[in-house]
Amino acid sequence: MRFVDEDGEFDPALFARAVDITITAQEIIVGNSSYPTEKIERNAHAMRQLGLGYANLGALLMLRGLPYDSDEGRAYAAAITALMTGEAYAQSARIAGAVGPYAEYAKNRAGHDRVMSKHREAAHRLREDAVPLGLLNAARKAWDDVMSIGAVHGYRNAQATVLAPTGTISFLMDCDTTGIEPDIALVKYKKLVGGGMLKLVNQTVPTALRRLGYTETEAGAITTYIERAGMIEGAPGLREEHLPVFDCAFRAPGGARSIGHMGHIRMMGAVQPFISGAISKTVNLPEEAKVEDVMDAYVESWKHGVKAIAIYRDGSKKVQPLSTSSAASNEKKAAAPVAVVSERVERRRLADTRASLTHKFKIEGHEGYITVGLFEDGTPGELFVTMAKEGSTLSGMMDAFATSVSLLLQYRVPLAHLVEKFQHMRFEPSGWTGNGEIGFAKSIVDYVFRWLGYRFLSAEDREMLGLVRTTEIADVTPQLELLTKTAPLASSGNGHAPLEAAPARTSTPGVRRMNSTPDAPPCPRCGWLTVRNGTCHKCENCGETTGCS
Repeated sequence: MRFVDEDGEFDPALFARAVDITITAQEIIVGNSSYPTEKIERNAHAMRQLGLGYANLGALLMLRGLPYDSDEGRAYAAAITALMTGEAYAQSARIAGAVGPYAEYAKNRAGHDRVMSKHREAAHRLREDAVPLGLLNAARKAWDDVMSIGAVHGYRNAQATVLAPTGTISFLMDCDTTGIEPDIALVKYKKLVGGGMLKLVNQTVPTALRRLGYTETEAGAITTYIERAGMIEGAPGLREEHLPVFDCAFRAPGGARSIGHMGHIRMMGAVQPFISGAISKTVNLPEEAKVEDVMDAYVESWKHGVKAIAIYRDGSKKVQPLSTSSAASNEKKAAAPVAVVSERVERRRLADTRASLTHKFKIEGHEGYITVGLFEDGTPGELFVTMAKEGSTLSGMMDAFATSVSLLLQYRVPLAHLVEKFQHMRFEPSGWTGNGEIGFAKSIVDYVFRWLGYRFLSAEDREMLGLVRTTEIADVTPQLELLTKTAPLASSGNGHAPLEAAPARTSTPGVRRMNSTPDAPPCPRCGWLTVRNGTCHKCENCGETTGCS
């Protein structure tokens, strides 16, 4: 919106100037940045990929009175994107004229020039009846400059643009919408890390209403209604034909309108021809979406030439940072009361004579025995944990704990749930064990339940819980080697140089390689030291990550 004048008209020249400055700054940063690995650093210096993008597109279309899910809205978004990427590559070519093209350009020249030509052809196919002439001419001229300057000097950067999600930082930049997204809702609530809610109201609506011909009084009445009701449907004086302009990603509580998933996909398909990389955008599906709807979204995205999509079904996570209501969960409970069903769970008893399995373990000098009684189908039905020192407090506590676990198993509590809950509990005694699958035990309880998981859970359950047998890792190795030998390396056109083959990793059963950095935080789940994984940290023991923003 910084490039829109008082009359709501987009300024192509100002936007192009901002692109020139930003691309130049990003290019300088490439040579002055630090990188997580030496291989990434070599690739970054050889290809000099950049990732320029924009935010607040949804608000701009709303301001101009263009529905997000319309041919006119998609054409306008495509023209702006074409101008951004065209000017970015034109500036990259100018920089190449001063300091030379990227190191791998000579090897990739044919592919790079072919991609530039395709971008230019797409720019000249933009609809002239749906885009302001000044913006259309600026976009086409930028791509003409790309071809003429690039033919002489080449390009400084293998990649210039992507569309990032921008996320919460968009609100810090005073944007109403993130990245290429439409608004999630005209009134939304953001959960704060320290607790509480922040109410966010779309600030573009009043200006959009005035551009659509509403008076100050009419626009004020509609805006007041939106803040009170949380939606625009039913607003006083709003004409029916203007409702699509204010459609959002999610249906407002009590409302009936939202942008369908094809509206998101068609928008991505419209701008993808003008983006170097991919688009990080969420295709929002309603809470009642079915598996077939998800499959349809992927297939249609492929048909529209979209490189990547992310699908989110509303309400599929217990907690989401943005919602359309400050009390969505309470409203759902009130709207759909659940019938209370009383069902008695029968205890499943073991036979008087039953098979059992006994396992000896040792943790830092503490010896013990795990005995598991089995049902007729071979599943565990009772647990005994016997410590070597009879009469000790530890032995008594383990007896009581094992009895409670036995009752849980007999009352049909899934073993996988118990393993998930009790594995990686940390307290003394802890230490190294002689068991090659478990290695370091954080406590006796941790050892018992990880051993039960390895012994009785299916491979799928073990994988979900991070319990992978050494033999299973070995079984995958030949497949990985076969893929390495048969998969073709990507050639020119994708902006990446071929990477050297990674050295083969060797593994000793039961021993994990410690490659943490000194500042690595401990795993919040199991306490193991994490290792750096991009901008995050990952635990090689249980698979937990510290999360990325």
